[in-house]
Amino acid sequence: MIIDAHTHIFPEMIAEKASLNIGKFYGITMSHNGTREKLLEEGTAAGIDKFLIHSVATTPKQVSSINSFIAKSVELYPDKFIGFMTLHPESDYLEEEFFWGLEHGLKGVKLHPDFQEFDINSEKAKEIYKLANGRCPVLIHMGDYRTQYSKAEKLAPLFDEFLELDVIAAHFGGYSEWETAASYLKDTRAYVDTSSSLFELSPDDVRKLIDTYTPERVIFGTDYPMWDAREELSRWEKIPLSDTERELIFHGTLENLLKKYE
Repeated sequence: MIIDAHTHIFPEMIAEKASLNIGKFYGITMSHNGTREKLLEEGTAAGIDKFLIHSVATTPKQVSSINSFIAKSVELYPDKFIGFMTLHPESDYLEEEFFWGLEHGLKGVKLHPDFQEFDINSEKAKEIYKLANGRCPVLIHMGDYRTQYSKAEKLAPLFDEFLELDVIAAHFGGYSEWETAASYLKDTRAYVDTSSSLFELSPDDVRKLIDTYTPERVIFGTDYPMWDAREELSRWEKIPLSDTERELIFHGTLENLLKKYE
């Protein structure tokens, strides 16, 4: 069993443009066009069984339509997709949007502070954590040397403020700042996903990060449409893992986390 726990999908009419814009933001060439059909086609061919899908509202007015699209996608492919909702800290309807997502089968919240332009420890962000605290996990894009929005040192103290908050800190806790992020998050309750990291890190670096966080807190993800699933899985072949570690990272850790909220 393999679950890809970090995939972005977009409606077909805007998918290619959205994917290209993400590529421009990071200065990379995207592997795929961002449609759910291409995700299913390429991911399934690579051997992935399920996908955690989400998208990001860069303005508050986008929240409703994005969440409807994600919920509809899960409805169409219930055996393949797990959906996370988007929320925006500037929304006037935060509580209504959050509970709409839960009521329509979405299992968590995805935030991208760099795209949405908010500090993860801001008072408005904390309104989202209050809603999610004890109700569902929050997946947060973390780290980037170019910005200050999503630094690991801003996340770490939040676990003492929100005692039932489960956070998946994407990109091994801090894209482009992996070692620094680990120094802040290793002794917290943070989970990490592995997306957008293996292209830059050596197998030894990845093994050290797994040991730092422990496999019980590490979750496999590709960051589709940014990276190709086959290439990502081939990178994992170079990392020494026991059967138990592999089971946890590729599906068990995420499943155990989501079971907390059933």
